[in-house]
Amino acid sequence: MNFWKRNRYSTMTNPEQMDEQSTPDTQQPDNLTTDELNTDEAVTVNGGDPAEAGSAPDKTTSELAELKDKYLRLYADFENFRRRTAKEKLDMINSANEGLLKSLIPVIDDFERAKQSMDSTDDITAVKEGVDLIYTKFTKTLEAKGLKPMVAKGESFDADLHESITQFPAPSPDLKGKVIDEVEKGYYLNDKVIRFAKVIVGN
Repeated sequence: MNFWKRNRYSTMTNPEQMDEQSTPDTQQPDNLTTDELNTDEAVTVNGGDPAEAGSAPDKTTSELAELKDKYLRLYADFENFRRRTAKEKLDMINSANEGLLKSLIPVIDDFERAKQSMDSTDDITAVKEGVDLIYTKFTKTLEAKGLKPMVAKGESFDADLHESITQFPAPSPDLKGKVIDEVEKGYYLNDKVIRFAKVIVGN
């Protein structure tokens, strides 16, 4: 009979030993104590350091304060950027036409000289020539700024470019569905339509 069997057999056959094991006065192991532990003892039992446990809330508070400071600085920088951008946008809107207006001032000067000339001369031909020169200068100035007149007469009607105000019978079969007359000229600004041409379409 091996050791375990002998031990079991001796326990079962020895009532005194059984009574001794089941007596209420038997001392319990230390690790079954029910006494409450304080905080430091609980931390120590669980393998921690009481000093580190006490400093954890302080560390969290410090990190929170640092993050709050970073947030406030970032928010202040964003507000400054937003205000600066809004001011720059407003300045750009206010001065958007400055270049165009400066380039038109010489044309105004020519018109003033032409007006003085018309008051002091009866030569209609000279007046017409002066007006033609001013008109050419004016249109070239606008073209330099990106303004371009639209050619519509004789072209096929295009709703993306033209605005039909009426329809007339086409003078010839090849003009059906095409622009036979232009009431108001259309314009491009850098290849973008800024005014549709008002036209008469043949049917």
